[in-house]
Amino acid sequence: MSMFTSFDTSASGLTAQRYRMDIIAENVANANTTRTENGDPYRRKVVVFEEKGVRNSDSFSHVLGSISKNYAGKGVKVAKVMEDNVTEMNMVYDPSNPDADENGYVTYPNVNIITEMTNLIDASRSYEANATAFNASKSMAQQGLELGQ
Repeated sequence: MSMFTSFDTSASGLTAQRYRMDIIAENVANANTTRTENGDPYRRKVVVFEEKGVRNSDSFSHVLGSISKNYAGKGVKVAKVMEDNVTEMNMVYDPSNPDADENGYVTYPNVNIITEMTNLIDASRSYEANATAFNASKSMAQQGLELGQ
């Protein structure tokens, strides 16, 4: 196990959680967007994480990766950003809105601000935990270097 594995693991967690916070901010910013570029209401987005370094093939890069796995850190990566098609869209009666249907209902995004803020707190705490782990690893490495003097 390399000395830098813990740095790479914490850094990947920091990057992934920062990206998750960016997507949450996008959801909150578009909570009232009734029309996107394609004409549909905005749909809530969700980040899907995946373990870093997982490969399921026998390609050259996989073989090279398995040989050098002791030199690469583990961690997390963003696998994809999905639209939430499970949660119902919000229907609000507003016949004066230009996006209202023939019955006077406007379809608003399926963004729930309470859910988004809860997810933001979760992502923020995960970010803080990764930053703390990174600083602890840095401190241990510095102490190891000081012992060698």
